[in-house]
Amino acid sequence: MKKKINIILSVAILALTLWSCSESVMDEINKDINDPNDMVSSLIITDAMTSSAFNIVGGDFNIYASVYIEHNTGTFGQLYNADIRSSEPTASSTYNNTWNAVYANLYCLRLVREKCSTGGPEEGNYHTLGIAQILTALNLAVLTDMIGDVPWTQSCQPGVIYTPELDSQQDIYADIFDLLDEGIANLDKATIFVSLGNQDLIYGGDTDLWKKFAYGLKARYTMHLSYKTPAYADVISFADQSFTSADEQAQFNYNGSTALSPFWVFFRDRDYFGASQSLHDKLVERSDPRDDVFFIPHPAAGGGLVFAPNGTANQVQGSYSVSAISTNTAPTYLLSYHEVEFLKAEAYVRLNNLTAAEDALQSAITAAFQKVNIGLTATDAADYFDDIVSSRFSANPLSEVMNQKYIAFFEEEAIEAYNDYRRLRAMGNNVITLANPANTNQFPLRLTYGSGDVTTNVNVRNAYGDGTYVYSENVWWAGGTR
Repeated sequence: MKKKINIILSVAILALTLWSCSESVMDEINKDINDPNDMVSSLIITDAMTSSAFNIVGGDFNIYASVYIEHNTGTFGQLYNADIRSSEPTASSTYNNTWNAVYANLYCLRLVREKCSTGGPEEGNYHTLGIAQILTALNLAVLTDMIGDVPWTQSCQPGVIYTPELDSQQDIYADIFDLLDEGIANLDKATIFVSLGNQDLIYGGDTDLWKKFAYGLKARYTMHLSYKTPAYADVISFADQSFTSADEQAQFNYNGSTALSPFWVFFRDRDYFGASQSLHDKLVERSDPRDDVFFIPHPAAGGGLVFAPNGTANQVQGSYSVSAISTNTAPTYLLSYHEVEFLKAEAYVRLNNLTAAEDALQSAITAAFQKVNIGLTATDAADYFDDIVSSRFSANPLSEVMNQKYIAFFEEEAIEAYNDYRRLRAMGNNVITLANPANTNQFPLRLTYGSGDVTTNVNVRNAYGDGTYVYSENVWWAGGTR
């Protein structure tokens, strides 16, 4: 009997063991190795860099800004509506894709920062932490510059805070500068962790260039605050610690096959743009050689150039000319060398150091002429400067600096052209002329919140209202309250 009981117990133990092993094996079998629950920061940050370039700096915010700032004319669909100020500027659905992309990016960058900070699994990975802080500052700045007050300190906490409150743009800007300063400090620290290397699609792990990028961003965002707290000497100081040539600029490249430039993809998929009449007019006024570079006839139309009048174009495809620099490999500029030089030029003008301002302006124009999809030379830029720009600068230094910057930013840098225009208006410097007749009372002073949060977050919904505030309320740094 005892033997029989022992046999039964042995069988039971064996069965339990086999069941336990089966459960363990099944757990492993059911695990999707292509969808891990966790990953190292070096893999997360690569995706964050790509999204920062394609979805955030080069995405819908930039595309719509190019219409509002008249780098392009909207000639069909949503961009036509934006051009004539029908629905799109006030709708919460207009920018929802980029709104969601920004917050997804901020969440990913938060994970990297947590992993690499004190107590995280990669504590001491200072260089990756510094890069994540700089990219967080960039994404956050694009978001608040375009929209104003947004959820920030309570955001990116899924399952914890479902309806985050809005932070003021003033407070967000303080955080942006803190992130940049902390990023620079972390890049200066020694670390036992290996360089990001090829996982860094912008600088290949070069921390010195990331620091220059961060100082350039400090120059940009200090200039954004000129209406509130002018600090032009600081702009120059930060810019002097930034890029010294276009070889150092924060440029995201596309190979033209597996990675495609966002403006080119938008034209291929939508064909909603026409060549801007007002931009063409500015180029003609200056006998600017870029007028022969910027535009081509629509591929479906052929013939000569046909420019689309801003705000009064026909809604049609395949008729108006289009951008010639929207190629499948056109880079996204997270921060260009020519922008840094334009920032110095404006700051020197504000400080009445016109000799230094003219030198910086010439450097900026020379770099802009040699952008990869422009193809003009330093000699072309020197001739243009001597024949046209110099006299115009002498007559009105601020106007020429800002108009040259506006032209150079066609079309990959429309976000910053839009920021400049709004800032200059707030400061009473109406030196850039736009032609859209709707601008008299319907210039979009900001972009709307995304519909995903307008419908689910009461704080965002209350701030959004019916969306018409975009025509009446400036962002904080341009004199508004939010």
